[in-house]
Amino acid sequence: MLPFQPLLHAAVFALTVLQALASNTFIAAVYEHAVILPDTADEPVSPDDALALMNSNMDVLEGAIKEAAQQGAHIIVTPEDGIYGWRFTRETIYPYLEDIPDPAVNWIPCTDPTRFAPAPVQERLSCMARNNSIYVVANIGDKKPCNSSDPSCPEDGRYQYNTDVVFDPEGKLVARYHKYNLFIPETQFNYPKEPEAITFETPFGKFGVFTCFDILFHEPAVVLVSELQVDTVLFPTAWMNVLPFLTAVEFHSAWAMGMGVNFLAANTHHTSVSMTGSGIYAPDGARAYYYNMKTEDGRLLVAELDSHPRLSATFPPAVNWSSYALSVERFSPNDNDFGGLVFHDWFTFTELAKPEGNRTVCQKDLCCHLSYKMAEKREDEVYVLGAFDGLHVVEGQYYLQICTLLKCKSTDLNTCGQPVETAQTKFEMFSLSGTFGTNYVFPEVLYSGVQLAPGEFKVLSDGRLISKTRPTKPVVTVTLFGRWYEKDHLKQDPQLPAFS
Repeated sequence: MLPFQPLLHAAVFALTVLQALASNTFIAAVYEHAVILPDTADEPVSPDDALALMNSNMDVLEGAIKEAAQQGAHIIVTPEDGIYGWRFTRETIYPYLEDIPDPAVNWIPCTDPTRFAPAPVQERLSCMARNNSIYVVANIGDKKPCNSSDPSCPEDGRYQYNTDVVFDPEGKLVARYHKYNLFIPETQFNYPKEPEAITFETPFGKFGVFTCFDILFHEPAVVLVSELQVDTVLFPTAWMNVLPFLTAVEFHSAWAMGMGVNFLAANTHHTSVSMTGSGIYAPDGARAYYYNMKTEDGRLLVAELDSHPRLSATFPPAVNWSSYALSVERFSPNDNDFGGLVFHDWFTFTELAKPEGNRTVCQKDLCCHLSYKMAEKREDEVYVLGAFDGLHVVEGQYYLQICTLLKCKSTDLNTCGQPVETAQTKFEMFSLSGTFGTNYVFPEVLYSGVQLAPGEFKVLSDGRLISKTRPTKPVVTVTLFGRWYEKDHLKQDPQLPAFS
């Protein structure tokens, strides 16, 4: 009976491919995982103890992968740090690392586990993919030995990389990506010498992969989408939510819309550090998402996406983000403008003192225009229109242009820009635009309770973000988040810390 097993698997794999080819859509899954963390340690644990922890997490992931496959999913994304957590120094993470070969070696760890150095994690992930006939995306650590012939070789004789791997439905390793833009606490890992733009072809489109903080930088994020034209981005992340603009579901859904790409975001779940928020996003809005700061539950999301979204009838039209804003005069004088911090950036604000009207606020080269009508002007809530045009320098350097309608934390204008999660004011309509210098603008609408508004707003070709219907829930923020990737290569203030 043994020879029958490979034939059976080949038949199942072929059927999976044919099913995908027969449709212009595919089924995507992401899993938000409540990671089982290691104990904080000053010394490395044994390899057996490290593997035991990783197997505990993979037990949970395997259950999610099986369930996703049973629901017809063709691919599943699991989170950054989802297999071993994040409580490490450079030394203590070492027992958790494996040597991950270049996918060009054409390797199926599940059927050939001894071809390279022992790699029990890769073997198990490969078998999860193979046994369930599904693409599996996971985040693990890669180790690469080096010596004195390499002038950049670390003192301990190895490079350590935060790494995404992708296994196809046969269990073959088809992609390996080393995270290029490390977040400040990731001192256990090395920066790759060069950025990687990793893509692979599937029966349901061209895919690219990058990790968490990478999304805010030109390489690899813009390269994959704008230059290499991937259809879908795979995004393992350990995203800590930051209101009002950078909650995971809010920013990732907006990024998918602004870039015109499918986006599969799998976040870790750990409420003590504000980690939650996963989703399956299309260029026309969220297909499924999960945000939960109340419990420590993980969640599987499954949804259907267009295989080639740029060819879809629902693909949004091209946008000239500054067209409308440059064509109109300022709606209002700036006599009562005031300043306030939003996540370390100094915004210029103007209060929406009336229940409806037209307002303008400017900072440097960016002028933001807003037309609005509240359902009711409440005495206990204050909203402002804000603008920021400049270089963000905390935890990294990147240029931003932001226009935002947002709720202040209290009626004290000094609280405008502080994190707010709930609101009670509904709007009859809104229209927001700005004189953006960047082509990369991400439209965000966030309702009370960190809820998205799929289908309730749209972006016009002249750059206006407008409500399509009367908004159904109270508004926390309506934002055009511009990321001026084009300015990243300009000379920066030498007194500011470099970050790449």
